[in-house]
Amino acid sequence: MDWSSLTCSAIVLIILFLPFGASDDRLVPGKPLTPGTTIVSDGGDFALGLFSSGSMQSNLYLGIWYNGIPELTMVWVANRETPVTNSTSSAPTLSLTSTSNLVLSDGDGSRVVWTTDVASSSSSSPEAVLLNTGNLVIQSPNGSRVWQSFDHPTDTFLPGMKMRIRYRTRAGERLVSWKEAGDPSPGSFSYGCDPATSIQMFLWDGSRPVYRSTPWTGFQVKSEGEHLITNTSAIVISLAFVNTDEESYTMFSVSEGAWHTRFVLTYSGKLQFQSWNSSSSTWVVFGQWPRHKCNHYGYCGLNGYCDETVSPIPTCKCLDGFKPTSTEEWDNNKFWKGCQRREALQCGDGFVPLSGMKPPDKFVLVGNTSLKECAAACSRNCSCMAYAYANLSSSIASGDMTRCLVWVGELVDIGRLGSSTASDTLYLRLAGLGAASGKRTRSNAVKVVLPVLGSIVLILVCISIAWLKFEGKDNQEKHKKLPSDGSSGLEFPFVRFEEIALATHEFSETCMIGRGGFGKVYKGTLGGQEVAIKRLSMDSQQGVNEFKNEVILISKLQHKNLVRLLGCCDKGDEKLLIYEYLPNKSLDATLFDDSRKHLLDWGTRLTIIKGVAKGLLYLHEDSRLTIIHRDLKAGNVLLDAEMKPKIADFGMARIFGDNQENANTQRVVGTFSGYMAPEYAMQGIISTKSDIYSFGVLLLEIVTGMKRSSTSPPRGFPSLIIYSWNMWKDGKAEELADSSIIDTCLLDEVLLCIHVALLCVQENPKDRPHMSSVVFTLENGSTTLPIPSRPAYFLGQSTELEQLRNNIQNSVNTLTLTGIEGR
Repeated sequence: MDWSSLTCSAIVLIILFLPFGASDDRLVPGKPLTPGTTIVSDGGDFALGLFSSGSMQSNLYLGIWYNGIPELTMVWVANRETPVTNSTSSAPTLSLTSTSNLVLSDGDGSRVVWTTDVASSSSSSPEAVLLNTGNLVIQSPNGSRVWQSFDHPTDTFLPGMKMRIRYRTRAGERLVSWKEAGDPSPGSFSYGCDPATSIQMFLWDGSRPVYRSTPWTGFQVKSEGEHLITNTSAIVISLAFVNTDEESYTMFSVSEGAWHTRFVLTYSGKLQFQSWNSSSSTWVVFGQWPRHKCNHYGYCGLNGYCDETVSPIPTCKCLDGFKPTSTEEWDNNKFWKGCQRREALQCGDGFVPLSGMKPPDKFVLVGNTSLKECAAACSRNCSCMAYAYANLSSSIASGDMTRCLVWVGELVDIGRLGSSTASDTLYLRLAGLGAASGKRTRSNAVKVVLPVLGSIVLILVCISIAWLKFEGKDNQEKHKKLPSDGSSGLEFPFVRFEEIALATHEFSETCMIGRGGFGKVYKGTLGGQEVAIKRLSMDSQQGVNEFKNEVILISKLQHKNLVRLLGCCDKGDEKLLIYEYLPNKSLDATLFDDSRKHLLDWGTRLTIIKGVAKGLLYLHEDSRLTIIHRDLKAGNVLLDAEMKPKIADFGMARIFGDNQENANTQRVVGTFSGYMAPEYAMQGIISTKSDIYSFGVLLLEIVTGMKRSSTSPPRGFPSLIIYSWNMWKDGKAEELADSSIIDTCLLDEVLLCIHVALLCVQENPKDRPHMSSVVFTLENGSTTLPIPSRPAYFLGQSTELEQLRNNIQNSVNTLTLTGIEGR
């Protein structure tokens, strides 16, 4: 299920009667709970009592809330539909009976408002205990539980709870929203496991689906323990999926000492992941679903999909082989009519693989099959439109180890998630695709026409002879002049769009090898040479500027550690750049992939570090232009066949004048998540030191093998930079080395790289070294390096961390991408 996608707005309560005083953490027969008394968990985190909410101040509810948080925040309410009336003459009570039942009754005891209704034999001394997890349990003297509130969630999912589905009855727990702020009665929104399949989660408005997670791919769990999947600046989340013969369930836990953390379904229909920031006394929202319009259920219509990899706003697109049913409405961002096939299917048509997809809903689940059997099952059924397969053998404790999904008919609620581990490869049946070869086949009409065309070849040859004398003029048109930075025009080889389309099989998904913020990258062959073709998105408002920027800059730059541009194409809305093809793709594809990182021994990593440093030195000091890259990161460092690095993607680079040291821009571009220098992100101040900061972050990633915003930062530190700084300060820098290079690295070289990296990420840009100094140090070593000061973003207070997060988020939300700016 797609937990990369969960957030919760604060619940506003008008309290009529706030319980006061505290007893111990349990309730026993003969000692009822009344208004004004509470039960507090042993650790002090949660309290149980009667509270009032909203405009009906005489209504009381039995609930559990966070103890010690000024804003009363409920996590569980017992009598949501039947509030008890509070009066001056008699007060309601909560009692534990000798039959192990909790009973909430009105003031005179004549009416039972709520009960646990446990079918249990009489016990001499049962007790109800409020645990420090927020779970209210009824247990016998031997400690066995006969009832717990965690089995009856309301709107909040806490660590240790189970969100389950029972196979026999298809029943399971659901979160149900409050009706409105201040009214805990059940609202219209609910969230839980899909009862039909048990492998995906739904958010419903009544019976109408609002949002659907991806079907479970097996990535989220190991049967013997928990799997780290996400973190915030103070929290490590462990999410587990457990499958047994009777049920499957999801649960999560948090690291010791973490902030209060919860998933909440708000009355407005948003599933939110929240943590309490005690420094700022606010609930911080770190995730929310649905995240945007595009990933609402079925928003893109039949056969359309939400492309969540498009920045900054995800948008609807048609699947390969489809076109908008109504082009006019589609162009006006009205997608409900979806897409239709460009060409009718034949029973023998094959399948094109679409990677990184959120598969459609309404699938048929086929178990205990191989990939080959799954493909065959769909292929021999002429009505089967698509299939997806996953091997779950490494993820579940028992039961079926595979998951084959097949679709018959139209496809609904599809998404593209990119490289997310929750994504699937969707095999889509495509008209004109050979079943065996997976390549386009010629139609019968083509087979008839070709012989006829052959009979007039002689005539065409004669015409061609006459045309050849004009060839010189045509060749001249294949070189256009682009305006550069105010200097003379630039001669550069242009390639015909038709040639590029042919080389990429009409830009088939099978040829796609990557994607970025401004478009997709395809592999193809032009003139017998393998090339990488970057196709800028047509819907990118800055596509022309980015295209112009990259052509002008790279054509003027010649260095072995910079990617080589071979040609380009500019035809109407189509903007394409043709690079040398680098078979080992980007650095992040290997560095952060456990199955590939063994290719990066220490010697290779040090070569990459030095190569990137030399490439930056050339950009900053040795080329005839001073160029700031502005988006240096592992994804923009490509590796050739010998794992040598080449810096790529100059679409956001900026040229400086001869004597210019820095500039200020209100248009901040680049990757915010961890790589961007703070003075640039927060104030728009850009200089060569901005790139040096990014290089320092990249250097730490290469040495440690951890991402700058890792899903599991060691010891709960909020980022790789802060963790590295603390380890260095405590004299434990050698422990930062990636475990996969311990046997091949030289400790002195590792410590030198860490020292250089920390100098590069210092808070004051003036304290960061120039690239010439960095290259010299990496090549020759040094025993006289200065002591690094604290790194940027190393802020002491949680309020400052949150303010920084908000500022960056606001910057992202108002981001204006740009090409070459004033020099």
